[in-house]
Amino acid sequence: MRNAALVDGYHGAMATARSLTRGYDPAEEVDLKGFTGGLAAYALAITSALLLGRAAGRTMPDRYDPTDLAIGALATHKAARLLSKASVASPLRAPFTEFVEPSGAGEHHERARGDRGVRHVVGELITCPFCLSVWLGSAYVGGLVAAPRATRTIAAVMTVVAGSDLTQHLYQLLRRS
Repeated sequence: MRNAALVDGYHGAMATARSLTRGYDPAEEVDLKGFTGGLAAYALAITSALLLGRAAGRTMPDRYDPTDLAIGALATHKAARLLSKASVASPLRAPFTEFVEPSGAGEHHERARGDRGVRHVVGELITCPFCLSVWLGSAYVGGLVAAPRATRTIAAVMTVVAGSDLTQHLYQLLRRS
């Protein structure tokens, strides 16, 4: 009896969700189910990290050092750009993406494979530096709590590389002038 009530509740919730999204994408170009799965995976990852941290006796700080946040912003930007666009990282993206064209300065423009499912959703995530930065930024902030020394070291490397990239681009601009 209890299982039947759970199944009925699940089907009722799904029907409500479908009715709420009906009309959003009449041509069905957007994989709402897939993106919902991606959001659920993110929520599960964050919840798991919080529970693991609590079990390990870690507590969230009342506030974060502004320097950590500034370095984290630069490091997250660089890591997201590196993972989502860099030519050298294309083997990591290849199972989920298709090469479209070079897009300058050692970067590729790629598109997600397929139009539905996990492979497509992962492809969308890993080709979008803005989307990927949410995951990486969350990992960075979690790392400040769980392993601050290692996290700051990795962030320092990414920040130095971002500064180097900026210098390379400025150098190229000056040479063209």
